[in-house]
Amino acid sequence: MMMIRLLAGVLLALSISGPANADATNVVLVHGGTTDGSGWKQVHDILRAKGLVVTVVELPHTSLDDDIAAAKLAVAVQSGPTVLVGHSYGGAVITEAGVAPSVKALVYVAALQPDQGETLAEISSRFPMGIDMKMLDDKRFVPNPATYREMLGGDLPRDITDFMSASAKPMRVDTFQARFHNAAWREKPSFGIVTTEDKVLSPDFLRWMYQRTNTKVTEVASSHMVYMSYPKETADVILEAVRSVD
Repeated sequence: MMMIRLLAGVLLALSISGPANADATNVVLVHGGTTDGSGWKQVHDILRAKGLVVTVVELPHTSLDDDIAAAKLAVAVQSGPTVLVGHSYGGAVITEAGVAPSVKALVYVAALQPDQGETLAEISSRFPMGIDMKMLDDKRFVPNPATYREMLGGDLPRDITDFMSASAKPMRVDTFQARFHNAAWREKPSFGIVTTEDKVLSPDFLRWMYQRTNTKVTEVASSHMVYMSYPKETADVILEAVRSVD
């Protein structure tokens, strides 16, 4: 019963736009940790204008498994080939969810790329992530409001980052200790954005991950929130992935 309620909630949280038809090319957008799907609005609109069916996933952040389930559900309701896109922590989510047969390409937007058997804590220990956390209790955290804009979105207007901080979604610490079972990038083409002004995931960290996964790289002089500060450049990489689908 609990699982049925969770899946029903996830279905309600999905924002599906555009006509559904058998030959549609679909793009599924997955946000990062402590944020929500609303930041994808400009990218969503650009992709919609190109005739794509666009779905924005809302991750519950109740566990890594629940977040992966939300992305898998969004993929499952598509009709036709799908490009799966993840920002930051969302990259880890699509690495698992992207094994679905309908997913034909992956796009990592300043995103984490774990391998099978790894945890996010293990890979980030190579290049420590710049996360200034405010613990809400012994299990959950949000970014520290005092450093939110400087850390996440220094190239965004302050009123936007102030609102993002005020509406930050709590995330569980143990998410970073969970091991990954699949790595979709091993079998599917991947495209990645390196954010050269990123203070959360350093450019060196992103390059290291993308190099080991044979990801095609585009560099953008942006903060971590590149899909909001540079929506056109982000959409261009997604469209490149769309064009790569046979």
